[in-house]
Amino acid sequence: MTDGKHLIAGEWVAGSQTFASRPATGEPRTFAEGGAAEVDRAAKAAEDAFWTYGYLPDSKRASFLNRIAEEITARKAAIVETAMAESGLPQARLEGECGRTTGQLQLFARHIEKGDYLDRRHDEALPDRQPAPRPDLRLMQRPIGPVGVFGASNFPLAFSTAGGDTASALAAGCPVVVKGHPAHPGTAQHVAEAIDAAIRAEDMPPGVFSLIHGSTNALGEALVSHPLIRAIGFTGSLGGGRALYDIAQNRPEPIPFFGELGSVNPVFVLPAAAKARASQIGKSWAGSLTMGVGQFCTNPGVVVMPEGEADAFIATTSEALEGVAAQTMLGDGIADAYRKGLDRIAAHGGTQTVWAGESSGRNSAPAVFVASGETWLAEPDLHHEVFGPLGIVVKAKDVDQMLEIARGLEGQLTCTLQLDEADHADARRLLPILERKAGRLLANGFPTGVEVADAMMHGGPYPASTQVSTTSVGTLAIRRFLRPVCYQDIPASLLPEALN
Repeated sequence: MTDGKHLIAGEWVAGSQTFASRPATGEPRTFAEGGAAEVDRAAKAAEDAFWTYGYLPDSKRASFLNRIAEEITARKAAIVETAMAESGLPQARLEGECGRTTGQLQLFARHIEKGDYLDRRHDEALPDRQPAPRPDLRLMQRPIGPVGVFGASNFPLAFSTAGGDTASALAAGCPVVVKGHPAHPGTAQHVAEAIDAAIRAEDMPPGVFSLIHGSTNALGEALVSHPLIRAIGFTGSLGGGRALYDIAQNRPEPIPFFGELGSVNPVFVLPAAAKARASQIGKSWAGSLTMGVGQFCTNPGVVVMPEGEADAFIATTSEALEGVAAQTMLGDGIADAYRKGLDRIAAHGGTQTVWAGESSGRNSAPAVFVASGETWLAEPDLHHEVFGPLGIVVKAKDVDQMLEIARGLEGQLTCTLQLDEADHADARRLLPILERKAGRLLANGFPTGVEVADAMMHGGPYPASTQVSTTSVGTLAIRRFLRPVCYQDIPASLLPEALN
């Protein structure tokens, strides 16, 4: 029986403390409430597993990743059904997310089998070099050890139990301890059952994966502070992520904290594009802003455009939003935070309400506000992400003010340019600024939708993420959980097999 239990080192474990789920539809269920004791048991099992799993050939780990994908696919109907009830997300969205989850596992399997991710380097010995000989030097990437992963609220599958952080760590050779997100514990349980089946089928050490349910901050703090956990993968709020980051850095031995914390993903509409197609861009922006009730980390929450063309843009946006009803958000807390953010923006003296639907309970409707460039520059409080379908249109008086707005941005996951050929000269001035602000730059599109691919960068300067040089999506994500090791004059028979 697995229902409501943790999976720790191959065993389904009940707990004396429990919490109730809060699904969008259906009856609540009871789940074990994890704490420091469960973290300690899982972390010790992960450390034991590392001595086997971290030294397996890439082909063995690839086979394991592929088997996890197969086991998830075999349980797809139950996973999607449970995720629909818990999250309120539609079936088509969750079926697509299930495919994304299995697809990235399979992509990572193919990637590690090629071996290029190891970044192997060899400087041959030069014994006769003067004035001093050079030793034989070989370098490759090695796994760092057990990794703690936090399930994400907005992606019950692709960023959670077997999502990108877990897949990246397992691909790198690192066992994983997952803190399941309390908004979708039943979904996490189904996915953990799939991973457990894969562990048994592939004869992996049972401590290679554990899932601990829990609804308290204390559980997350215990995971981050455990001395056997060597890195953390996190997707969530700025406040929660920053608190955990500080714990990771204040440990006796600090560890990497790979956190994705927040982004408003600004869209800059340059003058020629604004003049030629402001209405078209406005309609497309409305669709991107409200996709998934705005609960994407790449939601384009801010548009900066010339003030002379803004009225046409706003009119079309408002018309498009008329057909968008309030929809169910992923959790009561998320819906409450959205309404508080909406009220904060609406009450601000420098903004005007363009559109605001009726939001109540767990259902939220889109809202759009407008502010002048001067107001935006003078009021940093407007710059903070409101997680949900809320947008701000910033009317810039000219391109120079758009550049000033760009310079004042905090770190972002994405920045987008809407431009025509006549805008290229202005874009050349803007791009160097945006390169320093975001991990991904787009032209004539919108950032919702993140391709899982070799060249994807999903990260950016703080507060978009806590590690500016890493990504949480794509094959480069594996490198987060590796570290370079140099082998000097080590006999060939003692070197890792991949270096020979």
